[in-house]
Amino acid sequence: MSIQKSQELPRNYILKGDCIEELRKLPDESVDMVFADPPYNLQLQGDLHRPDNSKVDAVDDAWDKFEHMEVYDRFTRDWLAEVRRILKPDGTVWVIGSYHNIFRVGSVLQDLGYWILNDIIWRKSNPMPNFRGRRFTNAHETLIWASKSKDSKYRFNYDSMKALNEDLQMRSDWFIPLCTGGERLKGSDGAKAHPTQKPEALLYRVIMASSMPGDLILDPFFGTGTTGAAAKKLGRDYLGIEREQDYIDVATMRLDAIEARQDETILKTTGKREEMRVPFGWLIEHGLLEPGTELSDPKHLHVAKVHADGSLIVKNKSNTMIGNHRGSIHKVGAALQNAPSCNGWTFWHYKENGKYVPIDRLRQRLREAVALSEMSAPPPGKTIQ
Repeated sequence: MSIQKSQELPRNYILKGDCIEELRKLPDESVDMVFADPPYNLQLQGDLHRPDNSKVDAVDDAWDKFEHMEVYDRFTRDWLAEVRRILKPDGTVWVIGSYHNIFRVGSVLQDLGYWILNDIIWRKSNPMPNFRGRRFTNAHETLIWASKSKDSKYRFNYDSMKALNEDLQMRSDWFIPLCTGGERLKGSDGAKAHPTQKPEALLYRVIMASSMPGDLILDPFFGTGTTGAAAKKLGRDYLGIEREQDYIDVATMRLDAIEARQDETILKTTGKREEMRVPFGWLIEHGLLEPGTELSDPKHLHVAKVHADGSLIVKNKSNTMIGNHRGSIHKVGAALQNAPSCNGWTFWHYKENGKYVPIDRLRQRLREAVALSEMSAPPPGKTIQ
């Protein structure tokens, strides 16, 4: 397929060719996210054998060989420059590498104007031992996550990452096993289809963290299609670039066997900051709270009454106002605690079925009701009779 820069990009497609040449054909600012697993330029010297004298199947393919560091640096600069051109203003790039190349990649990223957001340590639960016993066992690889520029409003699905991690903030060290067993793709000869196939769990987390359903994920070193597989399962589109036909054949079979998810609601990753804003007064307007309803703080030290205009009034037992404690749920909550701020949605509780629960529950109900009404609304141009 020949691509002109003025044309729309193909989606869910593998472009065959050199990554730099194919990247140069793509339109400016057309891709949401890039994951790149470039050649590591391994500086291996001689064959490596196990204690039983069997040879280790190391990376010795032609695509991983460069004459010297200057050639590798030029290659890295060229493909990263093209990636930056095709990234949307708020897009991000992930690059994975080992100690052989990742520090040079990081330097080039910064030279080109990318803004590094995180470096992630992929800690392998089952690393290959160091058979010679002359170095530490190399048990990790490094991923660099960078936005197109310092001013990019990049996407980070914080709440989704927290949910994946049992409601704890996701850390920058990821404990994920190597690609082995049934996940490791094999060729017709029974050997590994690709020497550096990454586990889908790794790409699942990367894509889930920094993209949305419908986004276009580009992988300029597509290999056997792990990025495409994870993207397809998460409702994203992929575009791969690969020059080796054997890898393209394996990736195509792999991707054709994956059924795209039809239920988009289970793929949506909206964070709390992106949820519809609901003023407290809307709860009263929609009948979820009545004027005069009493609210309590979590420790039941204070009681406030809901006014018809959405403000709170804190009174003592003699029904006189306490100080100037009348205002919004946030302002009154902060004043009672002598704090600079307060999240009134979690501070104030109402009674439901004999138990006190945060008023945030009512806010969520209202959001769900609005979402349902939007889903059942007639198409544009039509009215309900």
